Amino acid sequence: MGAPLSIPRVTVWYDGDCPLCRREIAVLRRLDRRGAVAFVEAHTADSCPIDRAELLARFHAQEGDGPVVNGAAAFAAMWRALPLLRPLGLAARSPTILRLLESGYRLFLRIRPRLQRLAGGRA
Repeated sequence: MGAPLSIPRVTVWYDGDCPLCRREIAVLRRLDRRGAVAFVEAHTADSCPIDRAELLARFHAQEGDGPVVNGAAAFAAMWRALPLLRPLGLAARSPTILRLLESGYRLFLRIRPRLQRLAGGRA
Protein backbone atom coordinates (compact mmCIF):
# COMPACT_ATOMS: atom_id res chain seq x y z
CA MET A 1 0.00 0.00 0.00
CA GLY A 2 1.46 3.37 -1.04
CA ALA A 3 1.58 6.62 0.83
CA PRO A 4 -1.64 8.65 0.81
CA LEU A 5 -1.93 11.20 -1.96
CA SER A 6 -1.00 14.61 -0.74
CA ILE A 7 -3.25 17.38 -1.93
CA PRO A 8 -1.29 20.57 -2.57
CA ARG A 9 -2.55 23.67 -0.84
CA VAL A 10 -4.38 25.87 -3.30
CA THR A 11 -4.65 29.63 -3.08
CA VAL A 12 -7.73 31.21 -4.64
CA TRP A 13 -8.19 34.94 -5.14
CA TYR A 14 -11.77 36.17 -5.37
CA ASP A 15 -13.74 39.40 -5.71
CA GLY A 16 -15.24 40.08 -2.28
CA ASP A 17 -17.29 42.97 -3.71
CA CYS A 18 -19.16 40.56 -5.98
CA PRO A 19 -22.28 39.09 -4.32
CA LEU A 20 -22.15 36.06 -6.61
CA CYS A 21 -18.50 35.45 -5.77
CA ARG A 22 -19.15 35.78 -2.02
CA ARG A 23 -21.96 33.22 -2.22
CA GLU A 24 -19.88 30.81 -4.25
CA ILE A 25 -16.89 31.13 -1.92
CA ALA A 26 -19.16 30.51 1.09
CA VAL A 27 -20.29 27.21 -0.46
CA LEU A 28 -16.72 26.26 -1.36
CA ARG A 29 -15.51 27.02 2.19
CA ARG A 30 -18.12 24.59 3.51
CA LEU A 31 -16.86 21.94 1.07
CA ASP A 32 -13.25 22.55 2.15
CA ARG A 33 -13.40 20.57 5.41
CA ARG A 34 -9.65 19.86 5.33
CA GLY A 35 -8.58 23.48 4.87
CA ALA A 36 -6.84 22.67 1.59
CA VAL A 37 -7.80 25.99 -0.02
CA ALA A 38 -6.70 29.44 1.10
CA PHE A 39 -9.40 31.88 -0.01
CA VAL A 40 -7.96 35.38 -0.42
CA GLU A 41 -10.19 38.40 -0.94
CA ALA A 42 -8.39 40.27 -3.73
CA HIS A 43 -9.43 43.78 -2.64
CA THR A 44 -7.87 43.41 0.81
CA ALA A 45 -4.98 41.05 0.02
CA ASP A 46 -1.63 42.21 1.40
CA SER A 47 0.01 41.17 -1.84
CA CYS A 48 -1.17 40.00 -5.22
CA PRO A 49 0.77 37.74 -7.56
CA ILE A 50 -0.40 39.77 -10.56
CA ASP A 51 -2.00 43.16 -11.21
CA ARG A 52 -5.04 43.52 -8.91
CA ALA A 53 -7.34 44.64 -11.76
CA GLU A 54 -6.39 41.55 -13.75
CA LEU A 55 -6.87 39.43 -10.64
CA LEU A 56 -10.40 40.80 -10.24
CA ALA A 57 -11.34 40.39 -13.91
CA ARG A 58 -11.05 36.59 -13.89
CA PHE A 59 -10.92 33.83 -11.28
CA HIS A 60 -7.30 33.00 -10.33
CA ALA A 61 -5.75 30.15 -8.35
CA GLN A 62 -2.35 28.64 -7.64
CA GLU A 63 -1.67 25.02 -6.73
CA GLY A 64 1.21 24.85 -4.29
CA ASP A 65 4.22 26.62 -5.77
CA GLY A 66 2.94 26.19 -9.33
CA PRO A 67 2.01 28.96 -11.71
CA VAL A 68 -0.98 31.23 -11.15
CA VAL A 69 -3.73 30.08 -13.51
CA ASN A 70 -7.04 31.70 -14.35
CA GLY A 71 -10.49 30.93 -15.68
CA ALA A 72 -11.51 27.29 -15.97
CA ALA A 73 -7.96 26.14 -15.16
CA ALA A 74 -8.20 27.99 -11.83
CA PHE A 75 -11.54 26.38 -11.01
CA ALA A 76 -10.09 22.97 -11.91
CA ALA A 77 -7.09 23.58 -9.63
CA MET A 78 -9.41 24.44 -6.75
CA TRP A 79 -11.76 21.52 -7.47
CA ARG A 80 -8.86 19.06 -7.28
CA ALA A 81 -8.33 20.11 -3.65
CA LEU A 82 -11.97 19.52 -2.66
CA PRO A 83 -12.94 15.84 -2.32
CA LEU A 84 -16.48 16.28 -3.63
CA LEU A 85 -15.30 18.20 -6.73
CA ARG A 86 -11.97 16.41 -7.25
CA PRO A 87 -13.28 14.14 -10.07
CA LEU A 88 -14.32 17.22 -12.06
CA GLY A 89 -10.93 18.84 -11.43
CA LEU A 90 -9.13 15.70 -12.57
CA ALA A 91 -11.33 15.46 -15.67
CA ALA A 92 -10.37 19.06 -16.49
CA ARG A 93 -6.79 17.90 -17.02
CA SER A 94 -8.07 16.78 -20.42
CA PRO A 95 -7.47 19.64 -22.86
CA THR A 96 -10.86 19.03 -24.49
CA ILE A 97 -12.77 19.20 -21.22
CA LEU A 98 -10.78 22.24 -20.09
CA ARG A 99 -11.63 24.02 -23.36
CA LEU A 100 -15.34 23.28 -22.83
CA LEU A 101 -15.20 24.55 -19.27
CA GLU A 102 -13.34 27.69 -20.40
CA SER A 103 -16.04 28.36 -23.01
CA GLY A 104 -18.68 28.15 -20.28
CA TYR A 105 -16.64 30.42 -18.01
CA ARG A 106 -16.29 33.03 -20.77
CA LEU A 107 -20.05 32.96 -21.27
CA PHE A 108 -20.52 33.48 -17.54
CA LEU A 109 -18.14 36.48 -17.63
CA ARG A 110 -20.31 38.11 -20.31
CA ILE A 111 -23.48 37.79 -18.23
CA ARG A 112 -21.82 38.35 -14.83
CA PRO A 113 -22.58 42.12 -14.69
CA ARG A 114 -26.30 41.45 -15.24
CA LEU A 115 -26.29 38.71 -12.62
CA GLN A 116 -24.55 41.04 -10.17
CA ARG A 117 -27.20 43.70 -10.72
CA LEU A 118 -29.93 41.13 -10.10
CA ALA A 119 -28.14 40.06 -6.93
CA GLY A 120 -27.96 43.69 -5.77
CA GLY A 121 -24.23 44.14 -6.25
CA ARG A 122 -22.03 46.28 -8.40
CA ALA A 123 -21.97 45.89 -12.18
